[in-house]
This record gives sequence, C-alpha cells and structure tokens, in this order.
Amino acid sequence: MLRNAMEPWHPVVLLVVCLLVFGSKKLPDMARSLGKSARILKSEAKAMRAEDQVTPGAPAHPVTPGEVTPR
Repeated sequence: MLRNAMEPWHPVVLLVVCLLVFGSKKLPDMARSLGKSARILKSEAKAMRAEDQVTPGAPAHPVTPGEVTPR
C-alpha cells in the first residue's frame, strides 16, 4: 500500500502549491530563516555535547584551597 508512496511528480506538485500559497517573494526569506534556525540548532547541540564531555569524576566547579567539598 505505501510501497510507492512518493512518486517523482509529488515534489513537483508540492513545489507548485508552495509557490501558489506563499508567492515567489516570500519563499527565499522563508528558506533563509530556516537555514538560520538550523545553524543555531546545530551550534547549540554542539555546545551541549561539549559540556557533556567534561571529564567524569571532575568537580563541576573548581575547588579553592580550604574549601570543604561535600561527600
């Protein structure tokens, strides 16, 4: 049933409908904002991965001399 769900002419029809609904002037702006959002998401994901790669067992904040650390 869903074996041939995506025929080659489906993207063409989708593109024509998008052009009719949004107009040719707004599509580049939409694509640009989508690209910016993707870049922001990618950089935030990279920052989260970098935070997670902190050495295990190391304290979250530096310990100053004379400070008592909880056990």
